[in-house]
Amino acid sequence: MIAKNFALGAARLAVLALAVAGAPCPAAADGLQPGYWKITSTPEVNGAPAPPQEKMRCMSPAETADLGQTFSPQANTINATCERVEHALTPDSLTWRLACTGQVTMEVAGAFKFETPQRYVAEVRTQMTIVGQTVSSRVTIEGERVGECP
Repeated sequence: MIAKNFALGAARLAVLALAVAGAPCPAAADGLQPGYWKITSTPEVNGAPAPPQEKMRCMSPAETADLGQTFSPQANTINATCERVEHALTPDSLTWRLACTGQVTMEVAGAFKFETPQRYVAEVRTQMTIVGQTVSSRVTIEGERVGECP
């Protein structure tokens, strides 16, 4: 039960990281456009799929100014130390990886592909071990600009 709750928490963390990361940036060849974005996250925990989650988000020009910052997670965990072990940004992609050690051992990796100024896809994979239980999650994300912010 602890592992299941922990896995769900990990999936939510990954979804949150990706949703926060759903902001566009002119750093890409044509950049992602500021505006209203529909972000669909589809989690999978230990191979078991969960229903997709949809979130609408307004991305301001200020939020679209730094693609690497906007789409990269901030590591904040209790009783663990996390460090960024990989971070690569190109005009059409971003990859990053965090490794955490301590009470929780966790690795989180993200890969984003900016397909057009109005669309991106991503995948975030998490593997963590706590109290001898290992939990793996994968979240696929699709971001699509749907118009101007309300």
